[in-house]
Amino acid sequence: MTEFKIPPADLLAGLLDQCLKAGADAADARIGSAEGVSVSVRDGKMESIEREESTSVSLRCLFGKRQAHVSGSDLSKDGLFALAERCAAMARAVPEDKYCGLAEPEELATGELDMDLTGDPEIAADTLERESLAAEAAALDVKGIKTVAGCGASWNRSTRWVAATNGFSAWKTGTSTSLGLASVAEKDGAMERDYESWSVRRTADRPSAETIGRTAGERTIARLGARKLETQKAAVLYDRRVSGGLLGALMSAISGPSIARGVSFLKDRMGSDVFAKGVHVIDDPFRPLGMGSRCHDGEGRPVRKTHLIDDGRLTEWLLNGPSARQLGLQPNGFGALGFGDPPGVTTSNLYLQAGEKTPAELMQQAGKGLLVTDMFGPSINANTGDYSVGVAGFWFENGEIAYPVSEVTIAGDLPAIFARLIPASDLEFRGTRDAPSILVEDMSLAGS
Repeated sequence: MTEFKIPPADLLAGLLDQCLKAGADAADARIGSAEGVSVSVRDGKMESIEREESTSVSLRCLFGKRQAHVSGSDLSKDGLFALAERCAAMARAVPEDKYCGLAEPEELATGELDMDLTGDPEIAADTLERESLAAEAAALDVKGIKTVAGCGASWNRSTRWVAATNGFSAWKTGTSTSLGLASVAEKDGAMERDYESWSVRRTADRPSAETIGRTAGERTIARLGARKLETQKAAVLYDRRVSGGLLGALMSAISGPSIARGVSFLKDRMGSDVFAKGVHVIDDPFRPLGMGSRCHDGEGRPVRKTHLIDDGRLTEWLLNGPSARQLGLQPNGFGALGFGDPPGVTTSNLYLQAGEKTPAELMQQAGKGLLVTDMFGPSINANTGDYSVGVAGFWFENGEIAYPVSEVTIAGDLPAIFARLIPASDLEFRGTRDAPSILVEDMSLAGS
């Protein structure tokens, strides 16, 4: 773990003070520390082991309505002095940005602002190796698996301190561990591959290494003998491995900067029904040990659990300070981490609330269609919502899997997709953006 001769909070206080002495009107900054170990295995042997330790500092200075930001890794007194001088000088020279600025002191989050998201303590390299080997062996034990193309495990810890001249300061640390692999099989000269991977804060919150390996192997075998589809209209069931992509499209469409620029197909839909009744999209920053949990946003403003889609209705844009100022609205806690950089917008632990029917029941409801388990390079027109994506998966008939398919393109428009999608009941909290399987009927499928 990185050892600091001077506490990072004190380093930040001194850095900000130096920025003001150098002529800046305001400034914010962060110090980050990261460490981790990762291993990869192949053919029953260790292939590589890597250890990382790093520290960094980022600084933003504001001079009126001008701002500049710099970063570095030299946390010495002279290094921080030079960083402050350079950033303040740059801020005087750049063009104005009339929407930039720090949060006002009365806007800042209060209460306990430090956050410890530590899960597993450091996991030894030999433990990561043993888990990786067990996963690889389990995949190779699946009849028909030819090889494992990549298998590895890791453990990481990241810590960051933030502060600004408006009086805000906070600290956050967290750990994560991951295990994943991809396996390969062959039939009639055609190769197929599939994968399974997990990233969690605690090993106890994921399946065993053997289960992860076996899942990857079974998924790969199931894809052998893939067929092409004829161009047609049919129901599409997005597996929960890929359904989060639709949430990503929604987030882009309700991003404050996109709305401010007028480049969103939802720009005129605030307060209207975008989804069917009963659909909820929720952001929960307070999930215990959540992968995206936080107690303040990227500019120091408070966060809250928010129904972005409430019973089908759009209720909020994702706003940071600059986009809120441009739109004449109030920031609402969706600023992405700034403190040394201009803030973006982001969510924390976002999810589409589960529905009532299982994926199998939704397939029975649809009768026939395409179960999508893999997606490649989605294309979205931000202004119209026109949507197309290459996919692979399984054709189902009479509610049952019939055969694997590949090289299929799905096309449609996101407003219509959102309006008629039906969430399944199989929601799992695995990351920062989670959704259950999703059924959308009457989609255009293009074969090759």
